[in-house]
Amino acid sequence: MDPVTIVVVVMVIATALTFDFTNGFHDTANAMATSIATGALKPKTAVIAAGTLNLVGAFLSTEVAKTISGGMINEQIVVIAPEYIFAALVGAIIWNLFTWLVGLPSSSSHALFGGLVGAVIIGAGAAGVNFEAVLTKVLIPALISPVIAGLASWCAVKFIYLIVKKIDQQKMESGFRHGQTITACLVALSHGTNDAQKTMGIITLTLIAAGMQTAGTGPQLWVVGCCGLAIALGTYTGGWRVIRTLGKGLTEISTTQGFAAEMSSATTILVSSHLGFALSTTQVCTGSIIGSGLGKKGDPVNWKVAGKMVIAWLVTFPCAAVVGGAACALAKVGLGGTIAVAIIGLAVAFFIYRMSRRSPVNANNVNDSGEVKINATNKVAKAA
Repeated sequence: MDPVTIVVVVMVIATALTFDFTNGFHDTANAMATSIATGALKPKTAVIAAGTLNLVGAFLSTEVAKTISGGMINEQIVVIAPEYIFAALVGAIIWNLFTWLVGLPSSSSHALFGGLVGAVIIGAGAAGVNFEAVLTKVLIPALISPVIAGLASWCAVKFIYLIVKKIDQQKMESGFRHGQTITACLVALSHGTNDAQKTMGIITLTLIAAGMQTAGTGPQLWVVGCCGLAIALGTYTGGWRVIRTLGKGLTEISTTQGFAAEMSSATTILVSSHLGFALSTTQVCTGSIIGSGLGKKGDPVNWKVAGKMVIAWLVTFPCAAVVGGAACALAKVGLGGTIAVAIIGLAVAFFIYRMSRRSPVNANNVNDSGEVKINATNKVAKAA
């Protein structure tokens, strides 16, 4: 194997683990936002628990990883160079950082898939993409899963309030607060079984493309361990902006509603991971929170914030595809083009980080605001 290919493969693996890290801090909110918002868990305790369970969950299943490494891309038909995958990852990381900056719980999964599809189309042609797998394993679950989770959460809230209506309010809140500790941990565990696997699939696909692994095989143990650790470390950093949006921006929820939402999310994600569906845990958890808000009278859903989330979901896949395709057009020129993509990506990431320091959100102020100001996008545009 020539040295240039080895260098590119190393760059791809490092970038994939970086994406996994951003996925962790971007999606911490999926598991812990409701528990933090209701006070069931202290913010720092919540992220430690979520990080640990993400790591454990990464070892429980590899079905989603196999969907990505051996289902979405037709590596048997066309030659998929590692440079294409690198370009896709850079696009997904930039999208993750941007949506984190403005506090939008968009889909890290769809950012990754969109970037991958766009890069492969530009690099190898449309024949390189298995559109049937993309439709059945990614896009259709993306439409169905939040509805199922929301309906399940709505039913759970209605059922819970029906059977506990004669119980003392304070005792009920205390009991479900303890229950939320368990359900939040289940969501974190399920998140590891689904999201960590996406990066495993990407690294496995890279190794197959470079001829370092046989096509059709699953992720190696060292890949599973590295991806689990990366997403766990990312989760530990918090992702407080997105936690604020999900915990406080959509609706004010009680511990009872939080319990129902988390249980619905965990069940949906675990079943999907078992079936190999690479769904968006962000969309599942958002659907559950909206369902819990609709399930109790007097807790209106902030449809303005929900609408902005839906718009973000709709544009994530195509926008990431465009960015991934543009990055691939530069990266396929050669090693110099790949390095140029890396430099541009680092510059954009640094700019976003600097913008985030103007209005920091952390464990101390994550619950301060009940209305999330997602119009930070305008500030970014002006600053640019």
